[in-house]
Amino acid sequence: TTHRRFERLHAEKDWDGESRRYGEGIAILVGDIAAVLADRFLVGVPQSALELWNELRIELNIGQLLDITGSVRSDRRIELADRICRYKSGKYTVERPLHLGAALVEGRDATDVIEALSAYGLPLGDAFQMRDDVMGAFGDTEVTGKPVGGDLREGKPTPLLARAVALANSSQRKILDKVGSSDLSDEQVAQIQQTIIDVGAINEIERLIATNISLAVQALDSPVITSDAIEPLVELAEFITDRSS
Repeated sequence: TTHRRFERLHAEKDWDGESRRYGEGIAILVGDIAAVLADRFLVGVPQSALELWNELRIELNIGQLLDITGSVRSDRRIELADRICRYKSGKYTVERPLHLGAALVEGRDATDVIEALSAYGLPLGDAFQMRDDVMGAFGDTEVTGKPVGGDLREGKPTPLLARAVALANSSQRKILDKVGSSDLSDEQVAQIQQTIIDVGAINEIERLIATNISLAVQALDSPVITSDAIEPLVELAEFITDRSS
C-alpha cells in the first residue's frame, strides 16, 4: 500500500524524521490528489450522478470513522459491526457504483433501476465485506497480501469478531479480549483464530455470506433489469465473494 511503500523508501534513504509519519503523509496526499482527479472526470455528468457520487463519499467516510472509533473502543456489538461492514465497504464497493452507472445513462429516470440495484447490491456488498473479514483474520498472506491475523492485531470491529464474542463463553471471551493488541504473538493469533472457529462464528459468517449472495441473485429477477445484465451480475456475485486465489 502507498503508506508502506513510502515508509520503506524513507527508511532506505535514511532521510530525516520518522519513516511512518512520512509514509502516512504521502499516502494522504496521494488520496487527496486521486479525489480531485475523480471529480474532474465528473464534470458535465447528470446532476443525479453527481449527487450519488457525493453521497458515496460521505457514506464511506462515516463507515471509516465508525471503524476507527470501534477499534479503539473495542466495541464488539453486532449491530455496530454490521453497520460498519455496510458503510465502509458494502455500499461503495457494490451498490453505489451500480447506482452511478444507472444515473450516468442520460435521458431516462433511473429511480426504478436504482431500487432494484439496491436490492442486489446491498446484500452482495455485505457478503463481499464479510468475506474480506474472514480473509483478514485467517487469510494466507500469499493470497491477501496482508499479514496473517492483521485484523485481529488491529482489533477491527468486524461482523466475524462481533459474532464470535456474542457466542463465546467466559473463558473463550478472555481469549478474544486479546484482539486489538498490536504485539500479539503468532501463537496468540492462532489461539484467537481457533477460538473463533470453536464458538461457531466462522460457520455463522459463511451462512450469512451464502444467504446474502442468494438474496442478491434473487433480486435480479426484476422487470427493470435487462436480461443481458443478469449473467455478468451473477458472475460478479460469485467473483467478489469467493476470492480463493
